[in-house]
Amino acid sequence: MPRRAGIRAHRPVLWFMLAGLAAVTVIGVVGVGIVRRIATDQAIANARDLTEADARGVQEDLTDALLAGDPNARLALDRSIRNRLLSHHVVRVKVWDANGRIVASDEGSLVGRRFDLGDDERRILLHGGVSAESSDLQRPENARERRFGHLLEVYVGTRTTTGTPLLFESYLRYDAITANGNRTFVAFAPALVGGLVLLWLVTLPLALVLDRRLRRSRDRERELLVRAMESSERERRRIAADLHDSVVQDLAGSSMSLAALARVVRERGDVELAGDLDARAADLRQRVRDLRTLVVAIAPKRLHDEGLAAALEDLASTVRARGIETRVDVASPLTLDRAGEALLFRGAQEAVRNTIDHTAAAHVDIAVAQTDGRVQLRVHDDGAGFDPVAPPNGDGHLGLALLADLAVDAGGELSVDSTPGGGTTLLLEVPEGRAG
Repeated sequence: MPRRAGIRAHRPVLWFMLAGLAAVTVIGVVGVGIVRRIATDQAIANARDLTEADARGVQEDLTDALLAGDPNARLALDRSIRNRLLSHHVVRVKVWDANGRIVASDEGSLVGRRFDLGDDERRILLHGGVSAESSDLQRPENARERRFGHLLEVYVGTRTTTGTPLLFESYLRYDAITANGNRTFVAFAPALVGGLVLLWLVTLPLALVLDRRLRRSRDRERELLVRAMESSERERRRIAADLHDSVVQDLAGSSMSLAALARVVRERGDVELAGDLDARAADLRQRVRDLRTLVVAIAPKRLHDEGLAAALEDLASTVRARGIETRVDVASPLTLDRAGEALLFRGAQEAVRNTIDHTAAAHVDIAVAQTDGRVQLRVHDDGAGFDPVAPPNGDGHLGLALLADLAVDAGGELSVDSTPGGGTTLLLEVPEGRAG
């Protein structure tokens, strides 16, 4: 098979694999994003659990004496915070009472100051629970934390040893949270991406097997169609020969006999009958011409004997007989073998047949040119045309589909361009000396 035909034959597999790769890429990107989000959410959940554990760890130091401002109670809590809670990840701890007062913090300048608590913070303080959010460093109570950059605030509802509600707040570096999320992501992402790539690779041999089966089926179907068309051509040639050697010859003889009889009758003086016989003879001669035109259309004898130009002229005569002005222009010389001539003639025949059957054209142009190692047939009519998106029904489109397959097998190409009201143009190209 020619190179271009081979590429086209494998084009469905290429499109399938590209579509599969695109789908795998999209799923991979979305999946990676989901895994990364889940990993980050899990890291934040771990931060909430850690803060809850920290709050329980210092609960014994959360006493009423601390709320009353006892220096010893405050020192004990400050020692616990600095020794047990602060780290590279946890950079600030605050303990709030229900009035929005900071009763304890590793940042001593904040102790005793009051700030407005948000609704969520107040709800957690009074009813318990835990909440995490990105820290708003523009708020006044966070002014001392701005130097740390992006932080995560985690609030935990707790109580003193006597049951007074408090709010325990921990500030964690956000880059530590994302680092924990990235570690989880790195652990899962290769499995996700690798699984998708493996799935894509597994589809390749399946696609190739299905493509081979489809191409074998198409080749078999094309072979059967070609055999059917060859059988049809042989039968057409036999019918054309029978018509020419029997019916056409008999009718031609009958027309000459009628003409001779008309002369005899006229000599005897019966002018009216002689005129009637002349009319019948003329009508019979016209029918003979129609039959010979039909014979030419069925089986062009001159195609391989006198060349493509002569055969196309014979084909054009059948179109002119229907009152359609037809022009033929064939470049000379043409480098074509018998199969190439047959393919181009078949293309012209198919175009002319569709023109007669569907387009109601007034003019048809048939041109054959040779350039750059290729021979091109162009058939244009000025008929009604059709919408390429919804072409008219008819057997001609089956013929065009088979013709397109034969052109591809020959290393050529068939295209049909048509617009409603703008006529139709058929272009058929084959390589020099090549055929299907």
